Amino acid sequence: MLKRTIYFSSPGFLSVKDMQLVFDPKNGSDVKNVPVEDIGFMILENQQITVSSPLIEELMNHNVAVVFCDSRHHPQSMLLNMEGHHQQTEIYRQQITASEPLKKNLWKQTVAAKIANQAKLLEKIGADPNPLPHLASRVKSGDVDNREGMAARVYWQRIFGQSFLRDRYGKWPNALLNYGYIVLRAAVARALTGSGLFPSFGIFHHNRYNAFCLADDIMEPYRPFVDMAVWNVCEKYPDVTEMHKEIKAEMLQVLSVDVGMKKQTRPLMVAITHTTASLAACFTRDKKNIEYPILI
Repeated sequence: MLKRTIYFSSPGFLSVKDMQLVFDPKNGSDVKNVPVEDIGFMILENQQITVSSPLIEELMNHNVAVVFCDSRHHPQSMLLNMEGHHQQTEIYRQQITASEPLKKNLWKQTVAAKIANQAKLLEKIGADPNPLPHLASRVKSGDVDNREGMAARVYWQRIFGQSFLRDRYGKWPNALLNYGYIVLRAAVARALTGSGLFPSFGIFHHNRYNAFCLADDIMEPYRPFVDMAVWNVCEKYPDVTEMHKEIKAEMLQVLSVDVGMKKQTRPLMVAITHTTASLAACFTRDKKNIEYPILI
């Protein structure tokens, strides 16, 4: 079953009763209930929201990713279940002791899948995808000659124009891309812990100050889905240059968009769980390839 994404933006009290999440708004509106088992992802944007400890325990029991936003309404921190798999210790051991050749091969697969999806997106919006398909087919172990960077130089300008520069603090729609990537990162981190993997130990990213290196690795082929959502928002709201509630709600829909997965169509959030499960199997040598989605 596809888990729900819940978004709270007004002051209130969150608690649990009879396995139901209960939201009691401060403005006197009707109390709302949602079965905890139906929730996969929850965003708390208002700093006047209070959460009870029993609810946090119940959310973690169901592996719900909880994202807290800062005073500027930007996602800032995550709450994740650290006991998400019955073989967690064994999978941790396999992950930590993975050889460099294995990690380089997994990174090669990851970069190739990312570039292939970037090419699909360019084709989908009517832009020339070349030479990205060629670059995707020539990625070497560990991406030693940086095909990812070569593709990026072509990719961004064909989506958002020649003057666009992808930069975290750059001009619009960089802020929208940042928002979508943070939501995606939380979804990937949730799936990693659910597959028994430790999000800090990456196959390529290894910044000592980054607690989600593996999430940053595995989300790479999924970034074009966020890029597509941002492109759609820019087409729909050509005069808007800052985020508002409706745009954020549209960005959250990226988690339920259909993707191609092994000749089947699945919601993105479900595809992520297949990807992380296949990654765990690669670490235990039960599989050789990570299952990544195809943009359709």
